[in-house]
Amino acid sequence: MTDILLLMFSAILVENFIFTRFLGICPFLGVSEKPQTALGMGCSVIFVMTIASAATNVIYNLILVPFGLEYLKTIAFILVIASLVQLIEMFLRKYVPALYSALGIYLPLITTNCAVLGVSLLNVEYGYNFIKSVVFGFSAAVGFTLAIVIFAGVRERVAVANPPRSFRGIPIALVTAGLIAMAFSGFSSVNLGT
Repeated sequence: MTDILLLMFSAILVENFIFTRFLGICPFLGVSEKPQTALGMGCSVIFVMTIASAATNVIYNLILVPFGLEYLKTIAFILVIASLVQLIEMFLRKYVPALYSALGIYLPLITTNCAVLGVSLLNVEYGYNFIKSVVFGFSAAVGFTLAIVIFAGVRERVAVANPPRSFRGIPIALVTAGLIAMAFSGFSSVNLGT
């Protein structure tokens, strides 16, 4: 149980996909203007990453490895992720149209979100079993959501500030993201006993 808790803490804070691995930057910058939209994107990513971690672990260990097709893992994982995103897109379009409209183009971009593919590939690289794969996927997605919601809150405050003209827009967003990443780097000194 301790291993699972350490894995969760590490994936959420210490090795945050956005602030330490720099994966998933496109939706991080694109959907982080309002906390509600950022939370909706985060919930979608949590669902996709968790289910993708479970599905890709099963596909890798029960189909690709036994038939010696490990080299096809990236293509197989992208197909699984694309299918999951299509399911989410259909669900949101039907049941949560406001969130579907707010996410816009960034919802289908979850398919190509390198954080989602990255978690599946890291599960294979680290040799995680099914349970650890699912926990790592879920925790990495929670870390992604935490990062994007915090950033959206900060961006909302920065939007009412009056930075120098050369810093307005994306430049101040990148500076802000860098400062938040520096704050998250403080967690790297936590001794996890691993």
